[in-house]
Amino acid sequence: MEIIKVGSKSNPNSVAGALANILRDTSKVEVQTIGAGALNQGIKAIAIARGFVAPSGKNIICIPTFADITIDGNTKTAIKLIVEAS
Repeated sequence: MEIIKVGSKSNPNSVAGALANILRDTSKVEVQTIGAGALNQGIKAIAIARGFVAPSGKNIICIPTFADITIDGNTKTAIKLIVEAS
């Protein structure tokens, strides 16, 4: 499964385009976010991507989960958004 890392300064339209492209080839992608700003951008991107894939008859399902991620030796709690096309 491909992983897209989203930050608080990520452009939601760019992330949505990347999501839509991945969902054309596979049925599942993981969006990783750390922090409220990053989660906000990730959710916006998923909503925009839904509009991109809807004309092809696909719908997007988002499953949120927690994950512990190590960055520079520090463990942080991230929110993973598992995005599936159905």
